[in-house]
Amino acid sequence: MAAKKKLINLLPQEEFEASTVGRILKWAMGTFRIIVIVTEMIVMGAFLSRFWLDAQNSDLGDEISVKSAQIEAQSSQEEEFRNIQTKLAIAKELYAETKPTNKVNLVTSRMPQDTVLSSITVDGKSIQVRGISGSELGIAQLVSNLKSEQSFKKVELGSVNSSEENPFLTIFTIKITL
Repeated sequence: MAAKKKLINLLPQEEFEASTVGRILKWAMGTFRIIVIVTEMIVMGAFLSRFWLDAQNSDLGDEISVKSAQIEAQSSQEEEFRNIQTKLAIAKELYAETKPTNKVNLVTSRMPQDTVLSSITVDGKSIQVRGISGSELGIAQLVSNLKSEQSFKKVELGSVNSSEENPFLTIFTIKITL
């Protein structure tokens, strides 16, 4: 004959559930069991998410190394591009200024018949003209013609001297402010 197993319960059910301490213990055991299960689920979720986060971190590291290699490979082109941009900016600035040949052409177009220029010095804001004239009337006509030009702000007759080599010629200096 098979022996029947008897279960021994050390806590009597009727008296245990009937008392206040018994009900509190039963509630605490059920609540703590739920808390332990939820905590284990959170820990397992964190553990499993670690693999996903590691894979993402590895992918981002690879992506950064690829992009940094691309940037490094293009650094010489970028430097060349910046140098060309600098040169273009300088060239644009130079071409934006009024060209000295235009200024010289304005002065020479106003010359009377008996006047010859020996030198023209063009600075950024002024022009210095030295010349020789057969008469003082030619110098006066040149100054008058230059003053009539509206692009010149100020025209000043600097010095007027007789030539030592030829007393019939007059050497003059005119300063033009732009």
